[in-house]
Amino acid sequence: MSNKKIVCENRKARHDYYIEETYEVGIALKGTEVKSLRQGKANLKDSYAGIESGEVYLYNCHISAYTHGNILNHDPLRKRKLLLHKSEIKRLYSKTEARGFTLIPLRIYFTIKGIAKLELAVAKGKKVYDKRETLKRKTAEREMERALKERSR
Repeated sequence: MSNKKIVCENRKARHDYYIEETYEVGIALKGTEVKSLRQGKANLKDSYAGIESGEVYLYNCHISAYTHGNILNHDPLRKRKLLLHKSEIKRLYSKTEARGFTLIPLRIYFTIKGIAKLELAVAKGKKVYDKRETLKRKTAEREMERALKERSR
């Protein structure tokens, strides 16, 4: 993680979904989008990915307009093409169609070379009772750690 500069993270994704596997994918961006990402102005809150005519696209990802841009500034909510190998796209298509998985972006970051990447997850939605159970387990773990810490003092 130290070699990546994280721009934004979708923290709610791990709460709402079971993450099966993740992929590191490239994003086809315009120049003003890259400049806006470098300023940290992006939001993955309600975004998702979908496969359309053999290509993967990112929807509802809000990248704010570049502050020093002119009339050639980008549309903040446009769909963005994700760059994957054809074999990966086929694998993702089979999982999303047959087994009911969805494609959720987890984070956008820059590599050491300065290339914008997206961490895309194949995920299955949690039910309400699953979310409650996860929350209970996390609070129990926190309380146990706190008790162990108190005991060691």
